Amino acid sequence: MISAQGYADAVRPVLDRLVDSQAVVVDRAAGLIADGLRAGGVLQAFGAGHSEAFAAELVARAGGLVPTNRLSLHDLVLHGDAPRDVLADPKLERDPEVAHRLFALAAPQPEDVFVVASQSGINGSVVELAMLVKRGGHPLIAVTSVEHTARVAPRHPSGHRLADLADVVLDNGAPYGDALLPLEGGGAVCAVSSVTAALLAQLLTAEVVRRFHQAGEVPPVYLSANVPGGDEHNLALESRYAGRLRRTA
Repeated sequence: MISAQGYADAVRPVLDRLVDSQAVVVDRAAGLIADGLRAGGVLQAFGAGHSEAFAAELVARAGGLVPTNRLSLHDLVLHGDAPRDVLADPKLERDPEVAHRLFALAAPQPEDVFVVASQSGINGSVVELAMLVKRGGHPLIAVTSVEHTARVAPRHPSGHRLADLADVVLDNGAPYGDALLPLEGGGAVCAVSSVTAALLAQLLTAEVVRRFHQAGEVPPVYLSANVPGGDEHNLALESRYAGRLRRTA
């Protein structure tokens, strides 16, 4: 039955399976991130389309890690020299050349770690960025649907998928096509990848913070900007990474 309750009933077991099935790889991914951050690096997060939600969940939010930077297709206009109308192209994320401009704008340092999210893991910008990350010697964490990516042909000329290039692959647990509730006449409704991506982002955050605590270090974590002292606390931490963290409205 397609209803709010029907979706809630369907998504709960997906979340439970994700927590159980991804525990080992979340641990591995958090280890890479914590090592990079403790060495002075920044976590660079990218997702195109609705996978931007994963990057947004990791970057510049209350209770999250401060040394994080979100890469976005909008950076081409906001921080690069691309004309505004380039963002009107619905197939922009399929262009491998986009990744070169995003990577250059990120200006990563050697200790930086990348996490790239894509439900399908096949589009040109995603795969090309992954290749640039690995060529630069950075750890790469992929967040993708293992079921979906296995059922579609890569669009990158190399024939690679995002999952082929990553040091660690986190399966977001979403089905082929992302939507969870089947329609009688075909197709499905109510996507799940944004829900599972948010859970994965918070699982990673918790495990990274745990590693800081185990090392006897204070993790660089944001307070809400809407509590007393939040702005001062956050600005003091951000100042350690001057010029490396892009923050936009």
